[in-house]
Amino acid sequence: MFPNRLTDSRAFDIAKALLDGFDRHYSLFRETSAQAKQRFEHLDWHGQQRAQRERIEFYDRRVTEAATRLQSEFNAGQLAVDTWQQVKLHYIGLLTGHQQPELAETFFNSVTTRILHHSYFHNDFIFVRPAVSTEYIECDDKDRPTYRAYYPELATWAQVWQSIVESFGLTVPFEDLPRDIGHVVDALQTYMGDFRPRANFQIQVLTSLFFRNKGAYLVGKVINGFQETPIALPILHNGRGQLIIDTVLYREDELLMLFSYARAYFMVDMEVPSAYVQFLRSLMPRKPRAELYSALGLQKQGKNSFYRDFLYHLRHSTDKFRIAPGIKGMVMLVFDLPSFPFVFKVIKDYYPPQKDTTRELIKSKYLLVKSHDRVGRMADTLEYSNVAFPRDRFEDELVAEIQKFCPSLLEISDRDGDGHAELILSHVYIERRMIPLNIYLQDATAEGDTAAVERAVIEYGNAIKDLVAANIFPGDMLWKNFGVTRNGKVVFYDYDEIEYITDCNFRRVPTPRNEEEEMSGEIWYAVGPKDVFPETFGPFLLGNPAVRDVFMKHHADLLDAAFWQVHKERIQGGHVHDVFPYDPARRFSRRRAGAPLPAHPLDERASELTAD
Repeated sequence: MFPNRLTDSRAFDIAKALLDGFDRHYSLFRETSAQAKQRFEHLDWHGQQRAQRERIEFYDRRVTEAATRLQSEFNAGQLAVDTWQQVKLHYIGLLTGHQQPELAETFFNSVTTRILHHSYFHNDFIFVRPAVSTEYIECDDKDRPTYRAYYPELATWAQVWQSIVESFGLTVPFEDLPRDIGHVVDALQTYMGDFRPRANFQIQVLTSLFFRNKGAYLVGKVINGFQETPIALPILHNGRGQLIIDTVLYREDELLMLFSYARAYFMVDMEVPSAYVQFLRSLMPRKPRAELYSALGLQKQGKNSFYRDFLYHLRHSTDKFRIAPGIKGMVMLVFDLPSFPFVFKVIKDYYPPQKDTTRELIKSKYLLVKSHDRVGRMADTLEYSNVAFPRDRFEDELVAEIQKFCPSLLEISDRDGDGHAELILSHVYIERRMIPLNIYLQDATAEGDTAAVERAVIEYGNAIKDLVAANIFPGDMLWKNFGVTRNGKVVFYDYDEIEYITDCNFRRVPTPRNEEEEMSGEIWYAVGPKDVFPETFGPFLLGNPAVRDVFMKHHADLLDAAFWQVHKERIQGGHVHDVFPYDPARRFSRRRAGAPLPAHPLDERASELTAD
């Protein structure tokens, strides 16, 4: 089947060592993901957060281990070109029958690109294109397929849903499972209307729960005739040692919010991840595969899939990269391709005096966001090294900007000598493109759209309060550092000044002791490096009277040091806030209680604390 040269045992041994490294990685990945169920049952929220951070580090550790082994055992950096080609072909052969072939290909890329020069980064040596199909891969465990199908009658619909929930074997009892199932069935029947069950009427449910933060999510769909309804049931603790089904999500947009790129990765025990991605795409066909892989905690596969999508887009477009519209950043140079819904961010080589930072510090802030709970308010960032772009696709103004501000990261090369130069950036962040909030508010104000202004300002305050709940102080809270997504959510995306709330010292501005201090144009009181004075935010944020009126009506507490301090102390006391990836008005418990909803769940927490 293969040419004779593939009998080279050295190349085979290297391929086998690479696959051994991947198999060790995925075994550890599955182990910590499977343990999420026990952590959920034991309310071990800090353990869940710790496991989330550590799991992100697993991949790079295993890549380093594998690269070190290849160097020490095989002197991999000195191997001939044809040997590396043989290694790849042997590796493809080893993936026959493998259950995570796409992840193993990505692992191969990660290890070999640690060793090889970027001139090798094409399909002869790495997997620029996938070589092994992921279609119809089956689980080895026949008793635990990717998903199960149930065939209810309308009269037994509730009983079937209850048996589905019970099949996950959660060891914590439910407060009242039949009651919650009744709410689920009522909501679905209201949404689906009076319908006649067709021959294919069924419920399909993924066999692993999805764990994130303080919740577990059952994910599946209802099929009836040509209609498919996506389903997600959030399962939470009620604070009294019991579980509840908090609501039912059944619209594609609701699941898109649940699986948003601005949220932390799920923990899911998957034997065949490609099958999970295929199932989830049937629920959310607009969601790119890359984002689904990332949402499942397989962010390196998400990066690989994204980059393939990017290369494909480049081949089928002709527009040019440009300096991104909006206010230019002091530490980041941002550019985009108008036809592609992402922005590219490069750390500058030098910064203005008021920015006391370094490249390594900025990178550490982005890593913090990657490993932290993003609560739907901080965009996930894809980080790449040695990214090659066609030089002729860059506007000259952008190239000049990069040469001025980022010369240490730039290389322009005509490797093949054919006049088609490449522009290579040694380090790049890539994020979803959003409308900068300052531009959104300017446009809405110019158009007289007061409703849009009000929604955006309320969302801005809610975004900051969600960040507070996640122990994040954004640092620079200017409107330009937030963006508006397609569905109107406000998301923070400028991370170079973020800090943990618990590391900040929230203070009131001292009362002037004399007229000289009162009239001084300079700060006359001592300010520590982590001191924050919330009452000083107003002059920078509230120059527009329309914006100020809305902000003061809904979020005036953000200008009060006491608000920040009370939540800092609560977090220091070990409390983990609930941040729901859906509208709190949808919660079954609130419907039962008939309680009015606060403008933001954190406002309710603050009022409880004030009352205490």
